[in-house]
This record gives sequence, C-alpha cells and structure tokens, in this order.
Amino acid sequence: VALCVCPRRNRSSPAEMANVFAMDGIMVFLLLLICTCAYMKRVPRLKAYFLSEKRGVFGALYKAAVIGVRLHWVVSLVSLVTAFYLVLLK
Repeated sequence: VALCVCPRRNRSSPAEMANVFAMDGIMVFLLLLICTCAYMKRVPRLKAYFLSEKRGVFGALYKAAVIGVRLHWVVSLVSLVTAFYLVLLK
C-alpha cells in the first residue's frame, strides 16, 4: 500500500496538460545558471576549467557568465521579482 502525502488533484484532460514545463521553473533555472556561471568567472581555477571554451556547451556557460557579470543589477532585480512571485503570488 503506497501512502501519498500530497492531496489528490483533479485529473486534467490531455489538452490541458500540453504545457510540460512551467515558465517560472525555467526562469529559476536560467537565473541559477547565470548566477553560478558569474561566480565561476570570478574564481580563477573554475574560470580556467569551465569557461575557457567559447563554443558548444561550455560556450553557453561562458555566455551566461558574461550576462551575469555585465548585467548583474538586472539579474538581481529579476531574481527578486521571481522570488516575490514564487513566495507570495503562486
């Protein structure tokens, strides 16, 4: 017998379940990625290991680090707005 702690929700029709990912989850993931890469850019050993390539997957990490360093006030503002939305409004 399996125990379920969460309350049972109404089953949605397949048409309502077409949205696989929530936009707020993607936003949180991107913000965490940008903040982590900006931190890695400030640490010399991590910068040499992860952010030396500018192509492929490591290139995407490099671009996220550049966004985090150059637009740090925008990233922090979006982080605060997202936190406010997730804690108080959702």
